Amino acid sequence: MFMTWGLFTISVLTVTVFDPEIPVNVYDLGLIYNISIDRDGVVDITMTLTNPNCPVADEMPARVEEAVEQVDGVRKARIDLVFDPPWSTDNISEAAKLELGLL
Repeated sequence: MFMTWGLFTISVLTVTVFDPEIPVNVYDLGLIYNISIDRDGVVDITMTLTNPNCPVADEMPARVEEAVEQVDGVRKARIDLVFDPPWSTDNISEAAKLELGLL
């Protein structure tokens, strides 16, 4: 079971969660700092927000958790919301920068 899904599957699922203020998913925005998966199906995700005062600070991690827990074999998703290092536009993927007109 562990090998049928993995980091790729989890990262693809984070692409389904969008920041409501910026039309880009949380993965391409660079909000996902780390994903680890243990053999018991527990997924730990370290993520941040574009701003500590973000109006969806409570909602966004819950959306990511919900998306990840939809994967067959994931027993639990745990989100660690951090603000160090702080998010910057340097975190945004090249594709998202193009989409946002930043390149």
